[in-house]
Amino acid sequence: MKHDWVKRNKWIFFVAPLAVAAFVWIGGEVVMHLWNWLLPMLFGWRLITFWQALGLLVLCRILFGGHGGHGSHHSNCRRRMGERWERMTPEEREKLHQDLRSRCGGGEAPTSGNIEGA
Repeated sequence: MKHDWVKRNKWIFFVAPLAVAAFVWIGGEVVMHLWNWLLPMLFGWRLITFWQALGLLVLCRILFGGHGGHGSHHSNCRRRMGERWERMTPEEREKLHQDLRSRCGGGEAPTSGNIEGA
């Protein structure tokens, strides 16, 4: 069964690397042309080569784009915490609040009588 799929779709093993290379080349060219068109004129910066543009694209992907997948770790963490919060009893929620306040160095919330200058 698995071999039938491979036999029918042999072409994908040749086309996929070419498509990835074309995608990388187009991305590098777009970044290079945008940089060389805008930044030297606006800020007086130097022109960059294709390889520098590709490096910039990879750096931005690492810093801002993540590494694929759907959604981010933070949204998943927030969703799981929300589900956990919904399952907690009011007493467990209050204990969690107290634990967080003690860890973060926060004390009691100020009341109107504790505010200085009032």
